[in-house]
Amino acid sequence: MNSKLISRTGPDDATTHHAILGSPCWVSLAARDLSAAESFYGAVLGWTFRAGSLGERFVVALSQGRAVAGIGAVAPALQVPVAWTPYFAVADADETVGRVQERGGTVGVGPIGFATGRAALVSDRAGAVFGIWAGALVHNFGAWRRDAPLWLRLVTRDAFDAAIFYGEVLGWASPGCCDVRYEDEEVVLVCGGQPVATLVGGTPGSAPDPQLRPHWQVRFTVGDVGTCTQAAVEHGGTVTGCEADTTGDCVTLLDPEGAQLTLFAPRLRPEEPDDAP
Repeated sequence: MNSKLISRTGPDDATTHHAILGSPCWVSLAARDLSAAESFYGAVLGWTFRAGSLGERFVVALSQGRAVAGIGAVAPALQVPVAWTPYFAVADADETVGRVQERGGTVGVGPIGFATGRAALVSDRAGAVFGIWAGALVHNFGAWRRDAPLWLRLVTRDAFDAAIFYGEVLGWASPGCCDVRYEDEEVVLVCGGQPVATLVGGTPGSAPDPQLRPHWQVRFTVGDVGTCTQAAVEHGGTVTGCEADTTGDCVTLLDPEGAQLTLFAPRLRPEEPDDAP
């Protein structure tokens, strides 16, 4: 029996499952030590945690009481790397896995059945790992996508080739699904009128440093990059890069177990004077 996507939206949320197929629907950290991960991310991002529906190995991270991410102590059990992974909503996990394989991608884990759906970890043909999920979404998914303080960025060899792969696998640009735009040699994924991810080219296909190989980056928005970075270092994290532009300040870190994350503090735009035209 196929596992179909169910959107658990609130009564004030008009998002339907047809509008979100192919879009990012969750991010999850595969960790070795769950309690250590809770301690680190609680200190750096101010998260609190509650038990999830996937078993005692999993918790849901909360930002100001709202679910934003998952953490699971599953890296040793499933033999997957310690890493942050984005998940994309699909109607059928098994069919999607078949499309991944047909288009040169590989399957790492799954599909695996859970109480609320089916999931798989796969990689695109350049080697970037991502997840697919067919099942119940986080409660009030539309608000999660709109307000969750995160952004996804695929760093790969060829952004346009990647857009073709993901478009065919996840149905991007299909009627009622996500749209794809091309801006300044980058590919921008737009879901429900909201930009949710970018695909950037130029990364080597093979490099000794896994952070230089094609991969998905998960970027969390914070109020103060400096304060969060200091907390990360004090709790065993490592700074690997810093960047600043007109949009804000950005710092890339490794958590104590080696998972990469990016912190971003948007730069506030000066308010226009009251008498501005």
